[in-house]
Amino acid sequence: MSQIIRKIIRTSKAPAAIGPYNQAVQVGNTLYLSGCLGMDPASGALVSGGIEAEARQALKNIGSILEEAGVSYNNVVKTTVLLADIQDFSVLNNVYQEFFKSNCPARSTYQVANLPRGGRVEIEAIAVVGEITDIPPAQL
Repeated sequence: MSQIIRKIIRTSKAPAAIGPYNQAVQVGNTLYLSGCLGMDPASGALVSGGIEAEARQALKNIGSILEEAGVSYNNVVKTTVLLADIQDFSVLNNVYQEFFKSNCPARSTYQVANLPRGGRVEIEAIAVVGEITDIPPAQL
């Protein structure tokens, strides 16, 4: 049986976990990022400015964790977005496309009853570690 390597990813450039979990865990070539809120890494407080500011900070936090793992937004293949209010969907999309410019990952978005610390948005991600070769979508 082959050995599977599990590596815990932590960085001070993103907020510390607020519970018994890690910022990210890499197993083989797959990187699983825990949900990120729009929290300032230095203070641990949610940034002010509502959904737009929180979404931008959550995605910056994801970027810091990806960087610590040696990858980038381009390596993200799936995200899950939790919104306190689904009416914020279009604002989220505007911020999201600042970070995912091409070859956007698959994504699910849900409205939830509550998020930790009263956040407006939480984003988790799955990324692959290694060099990626993109193949254009097949012509239908």
